[in-house]
Formats: sequence, structure tokens, C-alpha cells
Amino acid sequence: MTPLAHDRYCDEIAHQIVLLRQVVTSGADLSGTVPTCPDWSLEELVRHTGGALRWAEVMVRTRAGEEVPEERVPGVAGPEAVGDAAALDAWLAETGEQIVATLREAGPDAKVWGWAGDQSSGFWARRMTHEITVHRADAALAAGLPYDVAPEVAADAIDEWLQIVEYVQRTEPQDVVGELVGPGSSIHLHATDTGPDLNADWVVELTQDGVRWRRGHEKATVALGGPLTFVLLAFYRRLPLDAKELEVLGERELLEFWLERATFG
Repeated sequence: MTPLAHDRYCDEIAHQIVLLRQVVTSGADLSGTVPTCPDWSLEELVRHTGGALRWAEVMVRTRAGEEVPEERVPGVAGPEAVGDAAALDAWLAETGEQIVATLREAGPDAKVWGWAGDQSSGFWARRMTHEITVHRADAALAAGLPYDVAPEVAADAIDEWLQIVEYVQRTEPQDVVGELVGPGSSIHLHATDTGPDLNADWVVELTQDGVRWRRGHEKATVALGGPLTFVLLAFYRRLPLDAKELEVLGERELLEFWLERATFG
């Protein structure tokens, strides 16, 4: 499917920064463990997310021809003070302003190094949109706050993830995603709360040659259905398959097999 417009990604990054800042300043325990990323505290998650945005900003601004080491990214680690919500909030605000301004100035077609085959600034606009969208879900879940995302952004996040799976399978055959094969096996993702214009249905086939996917509503070996936000979170392993908002029909083991292997990044 066609990605969103470049300006739409820039708008969404700015929006998600505001929402993530609201989590930081909500009074949530910054030292508390993030259930969906248990190796991190909430503060570590926020610093990781902001640092990724700053890293991408430097690469786009400098039109980097290769990966920029993190130690060359100003402010990548965040504020010196630990546990200071105000300092973390200010750092995030500055981060958002920098990345959005840089991406808008570059437009979608500037030549920039990228790790998934797309050597353009547009790749980073899309990738950072979904980086912060999903990690904002981690933060909201850790803080016990509600989470939602615009349907077109959620659908594009699923498209992008499937494209990344295909890319890694082609270029890194030794990766665990190389195990995602199986002639005759298929997964159907189905959003129950969107209209036909969005076409929020996906068919993912595990063929002998690797993963193939398309948008569409078709019978499959296993189907995962529910509101689009919840389908997105389950697909990114941020929500268990037995969540009350979701329904799994067919061979659940195939869906679990997929989720256990498509977890890089």
C-alpha cells in the first residue's frame, strides 16, 4: 500500500511527542517497570524513544551516507538529572521540534542512509512515526493511561512492519524471521471498527519462498480480529492474544509462531 504523505508523518510525530510528554508529566512513576518492555523503566523507555528521534534527526539533517554513531548525536541520552519529569518533558519538547523541523525541511526525497533498503528522508519520517507511536503505547500502558491512535496511522504501521519482515527475510536469511515459511499457511488481520475506505484487512502468507502479504479480507489458517488499535498492539506484541477486545479464530499456534519470530527492531 502507498505510505502516508510526508507532511502527515511530520504532523503525527509532533502529535505523538505531545502525547508522550503528557505521560511524562502525568505523575506516573518514572522508575516503574514497563510491562511490555520489562528491561526498561518508564524513564529509560522515554529516553530511548527521544534518543532515537535525535539520532534520526542528525542523519537527515546531515544527509548521512552511512549510519551515524550515537556518540555523535547531541543530547541523545537525555537530561543529566534522573527522575526529573520537568527536565525530561523539556528535552522531549526540544527533540520533537528538532526532528519535525528537519524532516519538513528535507522533504521525502532527500538521499539519506537507511537500514531497510530505502535511502531517503521519507524512510525516517515513516519509521520515526511508528517508533514513537508504538513506544507511546508502552508508556501509556506502564502509566495505566488510555491509548488510541488514528486509524490511518495504525494501518500504515502494520504495512510498514510487514514490509520490514519481508526486507529482513531477503537480506538476513540467518535471522529468526527466516523461519517464517510454510506453504499453505496464512494469517488474516481484521479490524472490526473501520470502514471500507481504509481497507484495514491483511492477508499474510507464509510460502516456501518467504512471507508475502496484501490488503484484503480472505479466509486464512488463523484470523486475528478486533478494533484496529488493539490489532496493532497485539501484532507488535504489546497486547496478549487473549485480551477481551480480540478474537482469534483458527490455528492460534501459527499466529504465536509468527509473533515469536517477527520481533526484531
